[in-house]
Amino acid sequence: MNKPEARRHWRQQRRLAMAALGPTLVEQVRACLGELQRPGHLGLFWPLGSEPDLLKPTPTWEGGLALPRCEPSGLVYAHWRVDDVLAADDCGIPAPQGPPLAAEAIGLLLIPALAMGPAGQRLGSGGGWYDRLRAQSAWRQVPTLAVLPERCCGVDFACEAWDVPLQGWISEAGLHWCNGAQC
Repeated sequence: MNKPEARRHWRQQRRLAMAALGPTLVEQVRACLGELQRPGHLGLFWPLGSEPDLLKPTPTWEGGLALPRCEPSGLVYAHWRVDDVLAADDCGIPAPQGPPLAAEAIGLLLIPALAMGPAGQRLGSGGGWYDRLRAQSAWRQVPTLAVLPERCCGVDFACEAWDVPLQGWISEAGLHWCNGAQC
C-alpha cells in the first residue's frame, strides 16, 4: 500500500475506532501524564477530524501547556492557557499567538497519528509539519509520543527517508515505548 492509500485506510480505521472508544483514549492519556511528568511544557495539538481531543478537560502539567502554530518557516510551539485567545495560523488551525518556544522549553510532545509502526514510525496526515520540526536536532531530542487508537498501532506501512521515528505512543491500551526509548 502506498502512502496515500495507507492514509485513506488508516484515517478510516482511526475514525471507526474513535467512534467506538468514546472518552477511553483521552482518559488513558490523562492517566499516563503523571508517569510522564518532566520539566518543561507539555506540547499538545488542536484536534482535527477524528483526532482525540486532549484539550477538554484541560490537562494539568507542572511546566505549562503549549500548542503548535503553522508559520511560513514551519511548525512552532507557543505557550497556551485555556483562556488565551487563539487565532487561525497559516493552515487555518486555531493557535496561540505568543512567541515561539525553544525545543528546550518543551518537556514532552503529544502528537496525532493515523497509524504507528512497531519501531516508532508515524503515519501522519501528509503535511510533513511534525517531520520537518523533528528533523531539527534540538526538536529530535524532545520526547515525542503519538496519541491514537490501539487498532492503528504496531502496523506496517511504507516509510520515507525523512520520516522521523517517535519514542512511542499512547493508546487506550496504555503507554508503549519503542526500541527501549523512555522519557
